[in-house]
Amino acid sequence: MAVRRSRMSGDFKLRRTLRNIHTMMDNELKPAMQSGADQILQTMRNLVPKDTGAAAAALEAFVSASGLDAQIGLRGKRNNRRFFYLRFVEYGTKGYSGKLYHRADADAVSGSHTTNRDRSQLSGKNRLGRRDTKNKSDGTTFFGKYPDIPARPAHPWLRPALDVNRDVVLADIAEAVRRTLRKASEGSADG
Repeated sequence: MAVRRSRMSGDFKLRRTLRNIHTMMDNELKPAMQSGADQILQTMRNLVPKDTGAAAAALEAFVSASGLDAQIGLRGKRNNRRFFYLRFVEYGTKGYSGKLYHRADADAVSGSHTTNRDRSQLSGKNRLGRRDTKNKSDGTTFFGKYPDIPARPAHPWLRPALDVNRDVVLADIAEAVRRTLRKASEGSADG
């Protein structure tokens, strides 16, 4: 769930030139990129909904040594597994109604060993009709496999953090690229 790669207008020749400059001299791109990444990270931490604050604390920013790549957000497999639910917070959920699987005559059918799904509406390769499901409802509470799950609204925090800071960060990075290219064209090898 991290913002993966900084895209500098897709100009691969410019990226190669800046990478070569980085190997020969100190460039000003990494501090500008780190500053922009930290600014976006702080906005993300402010916007992410907090229950315990653990998810906001797990967000981090990483900038490569050349300053051409940046990753902002959840980094690493462990954090992505632990905070998998942030994608549901960001985009929301559509909810789920188990009504599709309830039999129309569920009230008329008595006993605890009746199927509780209407198989007439199911078809295709992933049809659920291969195995009987026992009805686990006491009439007021549903204990089975098909509960009603309400929809959750989206609380975006990732994209708004990028949108709010985009113009300032891109301007700072463009200025750093100009200064670095100017310094390289003048031939000054010291920082």
